[in-house]
Amino acid sequence: MLHGLHEECGVFGIFEPNTSYVAHTTYLALYALQHRGQEACGIAVNDDGVFTHERDVGLVPEVFTPERLAHLGKGNMAIGHVRYSTTGSISRNNAQPLVIRHIKGNMSLAHNGNLVNSAELRRAFELKGAIFHATTDTEVIAYAITSARLTSTTTEEAIEKVMYELKGAYSVVVMTATKLIAFRDPQGFRPLCLGKTKDGAVVVASESCALDSIGAAFWRDVRPGEIVVIDREGVSSITTHCGQKTAMCVFEYIYFARPDSFLEGVSVHTARRRAGRFLAQEYPVEADIVIGVPDSGIDAAMGYAEESGIPYGVGFIKNRYVGRSFIQPTQGQRESAVRIKLNTLRANLEGKRVVMIDDSIVRGTTSKRIASLLWEAGVKEVHMRVSSPPFIAPCYFGTDIDSKDKLIACRLGSAEEIGRELGVTSLGYLSVENTHRLAAEAGLQFCDGCFTDRYPVEVPKTPEKNKFEQKMGQMGL
Repeated sequence: MLHGLHEECGVFGIFEPNTSYVAHTTYLALYALQHRGQEACGIAVNDDGVFTHERDVGLVPEVFTPERLAHLGKGNMAIGHVRYSTTGSISRNNAQPLVIRHIKGNMSLAHNGNLVNSAELRRAFELKGAIFHATTDTEVIAYAITSARLTSTTTEEAIEKVMYELKGAYSVVVMTATKLIAFRDPQGFRPLCLGKTKDGAVVVASESCALDSIGAAFWRDVRPGEIVVIDREGVSSITTHCGQKTAMCVFEYIYFARPDSFLEGVSVHTARRRAGRFLAQEYPVEADIVIGVPDSGIDAAMGYAEESGIPYGVGFIKNRYVGRSFIQPTQGQRESAVRIKLNTLRANLEGKRVVMIDDSIVRGTTSKRIASLLWEAGVKEVHMRVSSPPFIAPCYFGTDIDSKDKLIACRLGSAEEIGRELGVTSLGYLSVENTHRLAAEAGLQFCDGCFTDRYPVEVPKTPEKNKFEQKMGQMGL
């Protein structure tokens, strides 16, 4: 509701040495990953090769009632998923994990990311007689693995073959009758990490905060291009696809990940404070207070205050009990929803020159409404600072940026023009150069395509958010 920007998914998997209530553990982990997707969620449990699953549209506590958790029962393996749709519509069919029953045995799969060649792969499978029930990239990956499994000795061998064909972003957890398998694309666009619990379980998660939520200790990140196989024999690794030039999404540090997570060994909180410090160096201003737009603007605001010497203060109070009110049918209702979700702390703001830090500006409509709240609170000046560069291009790897014509930076161009449109006294964006310094100690190259229009892999000429629905509509289906 407060941002026009979302990330696609969060994934989790657990392999227990003994049968237990793995669904409850997965439920807690998904709760910790809820920020990565609020449209749908699901859990699949493996009890000695018998798969039970529940998935639906809604938040984790809405979908997983006590009755549904009880239905999942016990097992020694489970995988879970939270979803925001960057491809495919909002429907129960598109919820994950997918459960596939085929001649080589049951398999369940959960995926975070976006493929750039999924339409081509899907068409090739359909021409061979494949029937698809959902409209997501995930089903394409699942079909590719099951097809390769027919001529492979093991599932991990099939995955290794498939990775030569998949192009784009994918951090995936796969569950078979006897194994939990995690694999990550060779560029490592989206995060994926491993952990261990005190009782010997091995877990896989999109972010380390999910490990903390279940009392697991962080072990290591899954390397870009790596396949990790977990079974009763232990943990093994296949590194055939490792060693390519990395391209982790730098926006994971700026906005997507929770501040208490560590990605590639770097604290997200620390990276965001650095962003604020860099902003203070690039765009200093005389002001009385620095405030952050909840939640991801707060850490950067602290960094700006530390570097500039301007006191940090609370400027907004966030109502955390609104739920999914960002899904509103009319503009008037959306504006009302912003007021319900966010209110100013007038006592801290009235009569002051304010530096307001936010993580991004997409279309500009939300930023304009937030700035108007500050003026209504009686501030003298609003100096907006943004802890990311301007968005000038679509994202093809799992972020909901699908058209240049919707981006205010493409429509207006200069920061001065954008500032006037938003109704702020001044506006400054973090430079592209400094975004690469936010997590420099990770030793990675980052994807900054949405800021530069330069991508680490070849991308389609025309991005299509709901590409499969559009193609079916054109065929009259």
